[in-house]
Amino acid sequence: MGVFDLFHVGHLQLIRNACEHCEYLRVGVLSDDLVRHFKGHDPVIGEEERRQIIEAVKGVDEAVIIRDEVSRIGEWYKRPYDCFFSGDDHAGNPYWEKEREELRELGADIRFFPYTASQSTTRIIQKILENGEEYRK
Repeated sequence: MGVFDLFHVGHLQLIRNACEHCEYLRVGVLSDDLVRHFKGHDPVIGEEERRQIIEAVKGVDEAVIIRDEVSRIGEWYKRPYDCFFSGDDHAGNPYWEKEREELRELGADIRFFPYTASQSTTRIIQKILENGEEYRK
């Protein structure tokens, strides 16, 4: 699950990596309300459009909007899965490791892929703001 605002190569790499390790790929897209809660601002692209973009990516079988909470355990109870995929920027985080152990007890796991540090939605927005006048020409 993720925000997937201003879709970029980091998002694409995560999805490609996940596709290589599963038979059916369901991707959760955080609702606009959850984005506001966690990031403190609205996403640039609304939840339904972000969901449609993700669902159109080759290898994605299903894209769902996550509305209630951002919990890998909670999501497992709603829509069971074998493995949760994430960028390795979360690897080693005590909260994530605790959830990983709980998932293993349920027969699932978390697999971390290399995080694409060279690109992020925040960096795209910063670049647009810094070069705003140049983009208007």
